[in-house]
Amino acid sequence: MAQSTGPRKVKCAVFISGTGSNLKSLIHFSKKKKSPISINLIISDNSKAKGLKFGKIYKISKKVFNYKNRIHAEKKIISEIKNKNIKFIFLAGFMRILSKNFIQNFKGKILNIHPSLLPSYKGLNTHQRVIANNEKYSGCTVHFVSSKLDSGKIILQKKVKISKHDTAKSLAKKVLIQEHKLYPKAIRKVFNL
Repeated sequence: MAQSTGPRKVKCAVFISGTGSNLKSLIHFSKKKKSPISINLIISDNSKAKGLKFGKIYKISKKVFNYKNRIHAEKKIISEIKNKNIKFIFLAGFMRILSKNFIQNFKGKILNIHPSLLPSYKGLNTHQRVIANNEKYSGCTVHFVSSKLDSGKIILQKKVKISKHDTAKSLAKKVLIQEHKLYPKAIRKVFNL
């Protein structure tokens, strides 16, 4: 697996569609001396994604791909990733489902963070659904990406207590704070640190 000795870090790409708050926390994590990763590429399916600004701020190469034709978009992404010698992919609020073929190309090298305690509440609108079901807890999960949505092997989870005053929005904020802590921890675990 990755070497944890010396300054050689594993080149990674982060895929985003929105604000990029998890991207930002991963960039901060990558800058730490003991971090096993460096972030060398930001990929988005949305040219208006606010998170793209972190590419500029931290001088990280960024690319936006048009997803009108998924097969075409994924081919271009795969060649970009191979050109840049990227070894790991972190999905951070990327709102596209990756094809089986794409996942096969990077088997065991794609991680995702999901805002629920998987296997519960796969897919979208997790916070609304959790609250509608009067759950006592929610949380977040970092898992390997498999060809089934939100079903890959779980690496780490963090529970978040839901208060009776929580709304989907307030719960999303609480969970996001934990996501920013959990993703780097999960990466360390994957790299046996």
